[in-house]
Amino acid sequence: MNDVIEMQEQAITLEQIKALFDGYGTAFYGAEAITQTQHALQCAHLAEQAGEEPALVVAALLHDLGHLLQASSQTEDMRHQEVAAAALATTMEPDVIEPIRLHVAAKRYLCCVDAAYHDTLSQASKDTLVLQGGPFDLAAAEAFIVQPHAEAAVRLRRYDDQAKDPQAVTPPLSHYLPMVARLLKD
Repeated sequence: MNDVIEMQEQAITLEQIKALFDGYGTAFYGAEAITQTQHALQCAHLAEQAGEEPALVVAALLHDLGHLLQASSQTEDMRHQEVAAAALATTMEPDVIEPIRLHVAAKRYLCCVDAAYHDTLSQASKDTLVLQGGPFDLAAAEAFIVQPHAEAAVRLRRYDDQAKDPQAVTPPLSHYLPMVARLLKD
């Protein structure tokens, strides 16, 4: 996996992001009944509808970019959040990158602090939770939530969990790409 992260530390372009969604994004999102791109668009749409700042809307759109990058390199690893964060490190600000990097930990956090949360997860998300280390214990949850961007990651996580509806109608990728472009570092 380190090879994928190192490979992706070069600046990713808007054109590459679009190509990843248009290409590998057409594959199904794990065991869910939607594609990777549909999931990303739903997540961004939910964040936008909730009135989130553009940085979190873009984070919602790009939170699983690591899956697409891993598909492009034929690498399988459950640390897609780190791959995405590394790929975006030179092109985006922490307000975008950190919620992405923390969205898996946010699931582990929510499973610890909200007894009903686990039951709301899809079976595929429950299955990946086991691979991701399971729910945090109380000490880990307390350490997680005080990190910068942790609360944004929790909100992103909730959009992520809701963004699995095969019938959902969202704006197209072209609606979000100008927002991504505005947040790219010069």
